[in-house]
Amino acid sequence: MKKFITLLCAALLFAGGSLRADEGMWIPSLIGTRIKDMKSKGFKLKAEDLYSINQASLKDAVVLFGGGCTGEVISDEGLMLTNYHCGYYFIGAHSTVEQDYLTNGFWAMNRSEELPNPGLNVKFLIRMDEVTDQVLEGVTDQMPQAERDSLIRLHSQQLTQQATAGTHYEASVEPFYYGNQYFLFLYEKFTDIRLVAAPPSSIGKFGGDTDNWIWPRHTGDFAVFRIYANAQNQPADYSPDNVPYRPRKSLAISTQGLKEGDFTLVYGNPGRTLQYVVSDAVDYTLNHGNPDKIRLRTKRLDIMNAEQAKSPAVRIAYAAKNARIANPWKKWQGESKGLARLGTLEKKKALEAEFTQWAADKPAYRDLLPELHKLYAELAPYAYARDYYQEVYEAIELTAFASGASKNVFKENAARAADGYFKNYSRTIDILTAKALLQEYEENVPQAWMPAYFREAVQKAGSVEAFVDTLFNQSYFSSPENYAKLMALDSADRAAALKTDPALQMAEAFTQYFKTRIDPRYRQLNAQINQLYRPYMRALMEMQPDKTFFPDANLTLRVSYGQIEGYKPVDAVSYEPFSTLEGIMEKDNPDIYDYDVPKTLRDLYASKEYGRWGVNGTVPVAFIATNHTTGGNSGSPVLNARGELIGINFDRTWESTMSDYEFDPVKCRNIIVDIRYVLFVIDRIGNAGYLLDEMNIID
Repeated sequence: MKKFITLLCAALLFAGGSLRADEGMWIPSLIGTRIKDMKSKGFKLKAEDLYSINQASLKDAVVLFGGGCTGEVISDEGLMLTNYHCGYYFIGAHSTVEQDYLTNGFWAMNRSEELPNPGLNVKFLIRMDEVTDQVLEGVTDQMPQAERDSLIRLHSQQLTQQATAGTHYEASVEPFYYGNQYFLFLYEKFTDIRLVAAPPSSIGKFGGDTDNWIWPRHTGDFAVFRIYANAQNQPADYSPDNVPYRPRKSLAISTQGLKEGDFTLVYGNPGRTLQYVVSDAVDYTLNHGNPDKIRLRTKRLDIMNAEQAKSPAVRIAYAAKNARIANPWKKWQGESKGLARLGTLEKKKALEAEFTQWAADKPAYRDLLPELHKLYAELAPYAYARDYYQEVYEAIELTAFASGASKNVFKENAARAADGYFKNYSRTIDILTAKALLQEYEENVPQAWMPAYFREAVQKAGSVEAFVDTLFNQSYFSSPENYAKLMALDSADRAAALKTDPALQMAEAFTQYFKTRIDPRYRQLNAQINQLYRPYMRALMEMQPDKTFFPDANLTLRVSYGQIEGYKPVDAVSYEPFSTLEGIMEKDNPDIYDYDVPKTLRDLYASKEYGRWGVNGTVPVAFIATNHTTGGNSGSPVLNARGELIGINFDRTWESTMSDYEFDPVKCRNIIVDIRYVLFVIDRIGNAGYLLDEMNIID
C-alpha cells in the first residue's frame, strides 16, 4: 500500500505527462498539488480558499442537493441555487392543473410563501480525511476477499462512529482508485429545504428534450431554494419556527462579463466515471447495452409524448417521468457516437496489448487481464437480462404500484393512500407501454432468462397483447375504480383477492426471478471484477509513471477547471462559446410547448428594456467551457479566477457524453447557464428583485 501511495503522490504532483488539457476531477483536500497548473491558467486564489477546515472556504458554499445534484449558497440567509431539472420533481409536486407552477413558474414574494419539500435534503461537507492506513490496517492481498471486505467494513464503521461521536454530523468512508485509497467524509445534513423561485418550464426547460445535450443552448436551467435551520443554526425537520440558515460561506456573484479564454472552475459532486475500465466494459456499452436501452426507451417516449400532447393534465402528471426517461436516453446516443468516433474500444485494446507485454514477467500482474476478460464474458448474459428487467419490467407502473400498495391495504388510511399515485398516473400510457415493451422482452430475451410465469401466462393468453389486457382488466390496482372495489371488501375477502391479483402475481414472479436468478450472480461477478481492478489500477500506475491519474467520480466533492472555449462539432461547423436572448427568440414557437416563450419575455425583447442585465443590446443566456463534468455536476457552481459565481453547470454537449469513459479536449464542453440570465429572469420575469438584495453581486 505504501508503494501505491508513493505512486499516487508522484502522479498527482506531476503537472505535465499524458494528462490532456482540462481533464480531471480533483480531490479538494489535495488541490494544492494542482494549484501551480491552475495558476498558470489564470486562477487567482490559494488552495486554502478552495478547501480548508480551519477557516471558511469555497467548499462551505457547496452542497450535495437531494442525493444526486449539486447546489450553491448565494446569500448569508441560506438562499441556494441549483438546476431547474434538479428541483423539477419538487416543483411538479406543488403543481396542479389549476396552479400550474411548471408552466407558469413559481415566485415566493416573501418568506411566508416559500414552499416546504418533504424528502428533500442538502449536505455540506465539513471535512474529508485520508484514512487509507486505518481502513487497511491488517488487510493483506493474501487474505480471502470476504475476510478483507469484513475487516474494511469494520474499520470504516469505527472511523465513522469516532468522527460523529457527540455531534449531529453524518459520515461515510469512500473508496478511491478501486479501493487503493480511502477517504472519510463528514457531512452536515439539512432537511428543511423550501422552494423560493422557479421560472416557467419554457425558460427552465426551454428546448426540452430536443435541445437536451445540445449546443447552442438557451435554457434558464435554475431554481432557487432556501435552507432553514433551528434557532441554533443546526439541522431540524420542517417547522414554521425554523429560520434561514446562516452559512459559513456564501458565494459572491460576478456580473462583470465573460470572454473566451477566461478561467472556469466547477465545484461539485460528479456521480460516476469509468476512466480505467478494460475493453470488455466499453464493448458491452457500445455494442449491446446502449443500443438495447435506447430502442426500448424510444418506444416508451413515443407513447408518452403522444398522450401528453393530448391532455394538459397528463402532460403535468408525466412531466418529471418523461424527463427521467429522456435524459439518459439521449445521453446514451451521444455517448455511443463519441466512443465510436474516438475509437475508445480500439484504444483500450491497444493499451491492454501493451499491458500484457509489460506484465509478462510480473507474477503479481500477468494474469489480471485474462481473468478480467473471463469474468466479463460470464457477466454479459446477466447484464443483458438485467438491462431488460430494468427497462421493461420496471417501466410498468401497475406492477410497481401493486407491489408497494399491497403491503398497506389493511392500514387505516389505505383507501386514501393511493390518491397521490393515481393523480400522476395514466392507465392508457401504462397499457400501451406494457404491450410495446413486453413484446420486445418476449422476442429478444432467451426463454432461459425469463420467469416461467411470464412464458406460461403469454402462452395461455395467446399473445403479449392479450396478456396485458387481462392483466389490466383483472387487477385491483389498475385504476381508482378497481382499487376502490378492493378497499370495499372485508378483510378476509381482501386477503383472498390479493392472492389471485394478476399484477401482484407478475410482480412477485419478476422480482423473485431477478433477486434469485439474475442479481446475485450479477453482483458477485461485478464484485470479483472490481477486486481485480484494484491491482490493475496499481499496475497501470507502475507501467505509466509519467501519467497523471485522477480518481473516478463517486458522488463526492471534486474540483475541475478549464476555460471558456468554443469548438467544432463536425467538419465545416464552428460553435461560439456564448448564447444570448436572440437565440431564444429565433426558436420561439407558440405551437410547441418546449419553445413557447413566455409573453413577459417576448415583451421585454420587443422593448429591449433589459436594465442592468443588458449586454450589447441583448442578454447573455449560456456559455460553454472545457471543464470535465458528469452526472451529479448538475447545479454545480461555475466560478471565475477569483472564486466568484459566473454560472450554474447544467449539461454537457452531445459530443461530450462519452467523457465518462474518455475525455476529448477538442470536443468535450460543459454547458453553463450564465448567472446574468439567472438574475435577469428573477428580476424581470419573476418580479422577485427583492431576492437580489440579499446577494453579494459584484458589477
